[in-house]
Amino acid sequence: MAWNELARDAEKENKEVRDRWISIYIGVVAVILAICAMGGGNATKDSTRFNIDVTNGWNFFQAKNLRRQGLALSVDELELSLKTNPAMAADARALVEAKIKERKADIAKLTNDPVGKEGLDQLWDKNKALEKSRDQSLARDPYFDFGQAFLQIAIVIASVALISNGNLLLIFSVICAALGSVCTLNGFTMWFYLPFIG
Repeated sequence: MAWNELARDAEKENKEVRDRWISIYIGVVAVILAICAMGGGNATKDSTRFNIDVTNGWNFFQAKNLRRQGLALSVDELELSLKTNPAMAADARALVEAKIKERKADIAKLTNDPVGKEGLDQLWDKNKALEKSRDQSLARDPYFDFGQAFLQIAIVIASVALISNGNLLLIFSVICAALGSVCTLNGFTMWFYLPFIG
């Protein structure tokens, strides 16, 4: 009888130790899940912010380009008026030539403004960089989504394994947690791309 009681006590103690380790495991997976959720939320916010910046940037680019086209048309008209009026008074001719020179300088500044960094060339580069940042944020987001799904599944299955004493469930939970952790890590680092994600 004493041997049976000792065996039951040892079995109970082993179960308590196992349950404690599973509880710690669940806590660790929950922390990784929280980090994954934060990363996913940040990726979503970043992609939205970059998208707004890209939209505003291209609108500004288009407005400057329209202004440049308007100035170019004006220069064409002024040059045409000089050619069609060869008898134009000298002071009027000088005024028209000064306007042409002024507008060509404005066109050049609208095209390339290294000082103010708001020329069309600079805006093009800036907007392309913003598009790249937006696309990177959009590419990160699905990895966080998959990471969250795997980690949540791992927690649920580990909880069921805790109640049912199922070791196969625990192994499946660990596999899901590993996949979720890899997806989370990849969401931050983008070490690899999976063609079916995103």
